[in-house]
Amino acid sequence: MQFEERVYSILVVSASQKFTDAFSALLQPGQYDPVVSVSDLSSAKRELAARDYDFVVVNSPLSGDTGARFAIDAGASGETVALIIAGGELYEEISGIVTDHGVFTLPKPMSQQMMLTALKWMSGARERARMAAKKTLSLEEKMEEIRLVNRAKWLLIEKRGMDEPSAHRFIEKQAMDRCVTKRTVAEQLLKELQT
Repeated sequence: MQFEERVYSILVVSASQKFTDAFSALLQPGQYDPVVSVSDLSSAKRELAARDYDFVVVNSPLSGDTGARFAIDAGASGETVALIIAGGELYEEISGIVTDHGVFTLPKPMSQQMMLTALKWMSGARERARMAAKKTLSLEEKMEEIRLVNRAKWLLIEKRGMDEPSAHRFIEKQAMDRCVTKRTVAEQLLKELQT
């Protein structure tokens, strides 16, 4: 099995330029792009509204706010993986709030190795979200195909006097004979029989 190299976009929210610089220095070039840094929650909200990010990293606190609600909201779509880094008692408080919402937390101070490990966890969570989204899309497409085929079957029953099993076999046979999907046959029948 071959693994595809992924490039992850990151939004870093930190009031500390020292943290932002240290965090950015850890990132491998080519694996994270773009890396956007903002220093307050208002800018972070605007940035997140403007585009999607794979990761959101919040260095808490942020001018009187923990950033917990922002991290929860950022990760709510399931497409963004959020991480909050906080120290001392604030870590325990934040961790208790955000963990049930799927937001990762790390205590300060932390080592470079701990942060790199967290980035790997976040990558794994993001890939799992990608697979789930792909499965959901596939399931939705299959459900739409079933709806179209059923509508075409009922039109065959109504307009051509077939019974349900005969209409179903007719659509399947047309699809096999013409080397197309049942969806394609159903769409063509809907156009033909609805006029």
